[in-house]
Amino acid sequence: MKTINKDTIENFKASLRGELIHPGDGNYNEVRQLYNGMVDKKPGLIIRCRNTADVINAVNFGRDNDLLIAIRGGGHSGPGLGSCNDGLVIDLSTMKGVRVDPGNRTIRVEPGCTQGDMDHAGHAFGLAVPAGIVSSTGIAGLTLGGGHGYLSRKYGLTIDNLIEADVVLADGSFVTTNESQHQDLLWALRGGGGNFGVVTSFVYRAHPVKMIYGGPIFWNIEDAPTVMRWYREFLPKAPEELCPFFGLKTVPSTLPFPEAIWGKRICALINCYNGPQGEAEKAMKPIQDELPPPIFQHVGMMPYPAIQSLFDPLFPKGLQWYWKGDFVKDLTDEAIEKHIQHASKSPTELSLMHLYPIDGAVQRVGRNEMAWNYRDATWSMVIAGIGSDPSKAQSISKWAKDYWEALHPYSMGGAYVNFMMEEGQERVQATYGENYQKLIGIKKKYDPENLFRVNQNIRP
Repeated sequence: MKTINKDTIENFKASLRGELIHPGDGNYNEVRQLYNGMVDKKPGLIIRCRNTADVINAVNFGRDNDLLIAIRGGGHSGPGLGSCNDGLVIDLSTMKGVRVDPGNRTIRVEPGCTQGDMDHAGHAFGLAVPAGIVSSTGIAGLTLGGGHGYLSRKYGLTIDNLIEADVVLADGSFVTTNESQHQDLLWALRGGGGNFGVVTSFVYRAHPVKMIYGGPIFWNIEDAPTVMRWYREFLPKAPEELCPFFGLKTVPSTLPFPEAIWGKRICALINCYNGPQGEAEKAMKPIQDELPPPIFQHVGMMPYPAIQSLFDPLFPKGLQWYWKGDFVKDLTDEAIEKHIQHASKSPTELSLMHLYPIDGAVQRVGRNEMAWNYRDATWSMVIAGIGSDPSKAQSISKWAKDYWEALHPYSMGGAYVNFMMEEGQERVQATYGENYQKLIGIKKKYDPENLFRVNQNIRP
């Protein structure tokens, strides 16, 4: 980090309610760690903001001292874009306030909240916002990238339910954006990532969700061609209350899975039906009637936060991750063959491919209504090499890259930004498509010097 006068740093520290952490401090190594253990960055300073005033002071300090600035919420970014080397990390993880308004069916959350924090708060009121499938994911980064999950077929993306945000801009000013003020900024935040400022509060429209019927169903990998061809035909006819996402995976060698299937390569449907058990069983009956007998299933009624956190124990902080994504419209026979070919060579038990449905309500929003551009996609695909052994980082990365390169020709060209590594400007432009030029204009308005550039960057 560039040398900064000691008095300048002390004055900055005195302006804060949160903690300012330096290299050499006892908790520095713990605080700087990211979710992806493959990424090891060493910032020059970390400010753990306690409130919006801390964020304003941190933005001003970083800008005035010409520091590279990274914004960290949950720290789940695959390429580690919640941190930087030598610069300033504005860490929002301790800003965890949540307020549910059951009368207006809204939930306001601060940017340090995880998806699980929001799920927990909303569940007490029988409300939820569409968001992700792993509860430890930071809600800020998930939202700004778009956000899809178990409720998206019925209620849309997370950004489709974002109705207001408080934002600290690059010049240190504070604005509120909604449908009546700074509408262009709200348009950009709905999928444009962390390019435009530091969001210190999100307000979402929430929906009636309490108990769901769902869980995983596994088949042998030999059944994958049958299941995948069936799935592409079933999904358009399935009620929107049902979200079945598809996976090519390996059964982890751990409980609660039966030991007899540990390490088996499988295909899977992970299901969530928001509604009564009788309706859910009717909607899912074709799975039982039309597909081969599964080798494992764990399906039943459960609270919505339970399915959101069902897989959390398999993915603790610090694993090695390398992921690649694409939007997919059609699942052809040729693509299915290549999927199975590459998935069958996965290097670790945790490595996977998922197809998340983003049809239904997602497709009823126009492609130019928000920054998110791929409103005609059927799935958001992720290929993730995942493992616990750092010595396998190269092999899991190569597997993910090779798999992605084989399937990319069958995609729509762009990807969900939260499923991208640092892949270059061309990929960023492909992701935003015809909305990219408008995003450049908004970036020039709110961050003309590109202060916020540790992200999937939109260059002014």
